[in-house]
Amino acid sequence: MEDAPVNRLSGKVALITGAARNMGAEEARIFAREGARVLITDVLEEAGANLAEEIGESASFRRLDVTREDDWEQTVAHCLELFGRVDVLLQNAGIVPMAPLEELTREQYEACMNVNATGTFLGMRAVTKPMRLGGGGSIINISSIQGMVGSPNLLSYTASKFAIRGMTKAAALELGPHKIRVNSIHPGIVRVQKPRPGQPVQTPDYEAMGAGIPLRRVADVSDIARTALFLASDESAYTTGSEFIVDGGMLAGPTY
Repeated sequence: MEDAPVNRLSGKVALITGAARNMGAEEARIFAREGARVLITDVLEEAGANLAEEIGESASFRRLDVTREDDWEQTVAHCLELFGRVDVLLQNAGIVPMAPLEELTREQYEACMNVNATGTFLGMRAVTKPMRLGGGGSIINISSIQGMVGSPNLLSYTASKFAIRGMTKAAALELGPHKIRVNSIHPGIVRVQKPRPGQPVQTPDYEAMGAGIPLRRVADVSDIARTALFLASDESAYTTGSEFIVDGGMLAGPTY
């Protein structure tokens, strides 16, 4: 059941990456319901445009390749031209190459770091000036529980998500005096309709996965979106440099 909107983001403008589907799409829907104007960005043009049409006049779509500096510059300029400001940057864009260390290629490793880590850096850098001139803002970087602990066959992904966690803290220290808050979200297993590029398992057994989690289920995309909503809203006005683990208790300890 949907929560009744209470306009927690009234008057705010949010730029969301990786927003054409899964967590990003749900974030865009919830942010719009809570009063935000939303710029949906992704490389998936058809899905992104369809989502903007679904949400209505408070949303717009623009193609963004997060690895390209010029794309970031043009996208932020477009957001300012369209909505007049940018208050929230929510960064979901990422890929998940899975391979044993011995088989992981340098190209796979560098592609993962380029999208997940460098893309996050470029996004933060691109919005810093307009947020500073606008009196502040909230940057929310989607990391992972692999930004807290390692995982086999996910070396490049783990490296990129630890990098996001670290740069989030560094940016929070630097941008705090400008009233720009920077936090990271660390999801566990999330039920999605279409796995991200690089994931070999296209039909995960979410019920079996959830059985071993303390809360006995995997996360829904709305679980992550609601955490992002809190961090985007003024309810989290004194929160920066923190990581928010949304994993159903996976990292709390062994269940035996």
